[in-house]
Amino acid sequence: MHSWSERAGALTAARSGLCFGRLDHTDGSTSYIGRIGLTDPADGESALIDWRAPAAQPFYCATLATPLGVTRRRHFQLAGTAPDERVATFHDDVLDRAALAHADSASASDPALLAALKAPRGSTMRDIVTTIQAEQDAIIRLPLSGVVVIEGGPGTGKTAVALHRVAYLLYTHRERLARSGVLVVGPSAGFIRYVGGVLPALGESAVVFTTPGRLAHGVVATAVDQDEAARTKGGLAMLDVLRRAVADRQELPGSPIAIELDDVTVESDRATAAEARRRARATGLPHNAARTTFRDTLGSLLVQQGVERLDQDLEDPPEFADILRELGDLPEIAPAGAAQVSAELRHELRDDLRSDLGFHAAVERLWPVLTPEQLLAELFASPERLASAGGEIDLSGLYRAEGSAWTVADAPLLDELAELLGPPPGRPGGRGDTEREPDSAYAAEVLSILESADRQLAGEDPDELRPTDFVTADVLAARQVPEHLMSVAERAAADRDWRFGHLVVDEAQELSAMDWHVLLRRCPSRSITAVGDLAQRSAPAGAHAWADVLAPHLGSRWTHRTLTVNYRTPAEIMALAAAVLAEFAPDRQPPESVRATGEDPWQRTVPATDLAAEVRKAVEAEVAQLGGGTLAVIAADVDGLVGLPAQLHTPVSAKGLEFDAVVIVDPERIRTHNPADLYVSMTRATQRLGLLHVER
Repeated sequence: MHSWSERAGALTAARSGLCFGRLDHTDGSTSYIGRIGLTDPADGESALIDWRAPAAQPFYCATLATPLGVTRRRHFQLAGTAPDERVATFHDDVLDRAALAHADSASASDPALLAALKAPRGSTMRDIVTTIQAEQDAIIRLPLSGVVVIEGGPGTGKTAVALHRVAYLLYTHRERLARSGVLVVGPSAGFIRYVGGVLPALGESAVVFTTPGRLAHGVVATAVDQDEAARTKGGLAMLDVLRRAVADRQELPGSPIAIELDDVTVESDRATAAEARRRARATGLPHNAARTTFRDTLGSLLVQQGVERLDQDLEDPPEFADILRELGDLPEIAPAGAAQVSAELRHELRDDLRSDLGFHAAVERLWPVLTPEQLLAELFASPERLASAGGEIDLSGLYRAEGSAWTVADAPLLDELAELLGPPPGRPGGRGDTEREPDSAYAAEVLSILESADRQLAGEDPDELRPTDFVTADVLAARQVPEHLMSVAERAAADRDWRFGHLVVDEAQELSAMDWHVLLRRCPSRSITAVGDLAQRSAPAGAHAWADVLAPHLGSRWTHRTLTVNYRTPAEIMALAAAVLAEFAPDRQPPESVRATGEDPWQRTVPATDLAAEVRKAVEAEVAQLGGGTLAVIAADVDGLVGLPAQLHTPVSAKGLEFDAVVIVDPERIRTHNPADLYVSMTRATQRLGLLHVER
């Protein structure tokens, strides 16, 4: 059922712009390239080649120097919407030198690409399946195995390449990845909304999107730490800090804890608790699971202590001899064996201890049930706990009051604590969240009702086929278990312990070493596509070099590829942005723009007292000039800019996005905080850029 639903979804998604290219081959044959593959039912021959198939690769890679058996490549430009689409224009690339010599003209540019680059941007990212370039195609078709880092400056199509690579891998490794799914990590919720429609439009749904602030299951963190706190939390030294923080909650009593039972008082002293703790830790289980061993061991030791104390009290009590003398010559009554008495006594003490509230309070005090959120909040709110867990690391800068919002840098810490603590007792963890047993008895009742109704309608003919001839109660029940009704993406998103077949990390330079630590746990196969640009790093704990965050986990086992062509940013805007890049990263080479608009960015200086009014005036002028498309205002602080007919972004929230026009408010303030943020802000525009300086 799922496979048919997925196929129907893929056909529906691919309906718009289904066929976009044609290849004429040297053998005289012709093939058509589209979003999905289709077979002619009349003869079983391929009617449309999926863009991901090897046979489609010449459409993206053939050149005059290397024609790959192609004489002509045709790009269709479509107009209208399905089912009323039509070919508006087309462009031919002649790859046969003999034919080219007799052609009237030949264009070195790609009209389809230029048309796509000039088209107004919408609220969501479009796929680039019709305009993939050769350097992009080479990366998209890299093998599934291994880690590849794709680096490229602004506008080089890193995100599009990564997403189309996912679609390609799902096509070439359908059986494997359709079961395990793909995890895509983007920098922000806004970014996920922007790119989230690309893969469904390509007919792929086995994908889960998330952000670094959601790496802890059930937590959505958006707040940001101060730089020094973020750097501390992002380092791998926090792994030892968290282990010590958990160990510190497995306490030993400062003074004995007295537990009064019916017949004896026992004490959980330091030595007794230490032995129970030693045995619990020796299990290697997470904290909450090992608590059972601690409780049972402590109980056994206390029961033994109680038996010994009672035995000592019963040895020749002073009243016993007087009682025997008073009884005289009564017949001898043989006492029960010592072993039987000891076993019965032990059993009674164990029952008393199990029901004693004081014992359970002692267990909770010495080895409490903990959640990641509880432990981390109490750690940050206690200077004493921070000092103990920190060891030689000064964690005083992490202090904050309980109840504070979780930050993005807290998310990987919470996820690591979930690993160290395990689920609380009685709460299923991981896959158990969505599992339950099929209700076969209820399914049998449903089938009985169906069969009875069918007999009333169709009669009692014994040769009549009935619904129950095709499905059993067990099969019907299994189909109703929630996990069986959920898609791969839904099951993966609901399961913290899910292991993905491939991992994509966008804006990878922003991730800390701790982020990578928890992400790699989700992809044990180490099949990873990471895309980013070190020059655009703004996160304090992000990568200064790829080896900084990858080497601790992967050593040198990763491949580096580079994209060099800027498809987004016009040459005039890129020239201004390149000057900013040269100031803070003179060793970095800006990407080369493929187009120019003939319009330079405008700059204007306004008084600080008139800033709000000047921003509104500039935005209204841009709206009138733009006539459509998207407009963004980027500022270090957008709180005072609400109500404008434009999207409002900080440099960080704008990362990975693109707009037709951008107005940057107070660029010097952005530069002062982080010049890379100004570089990011300036390279979001595809058509027009304005900089509104503030006079101080």
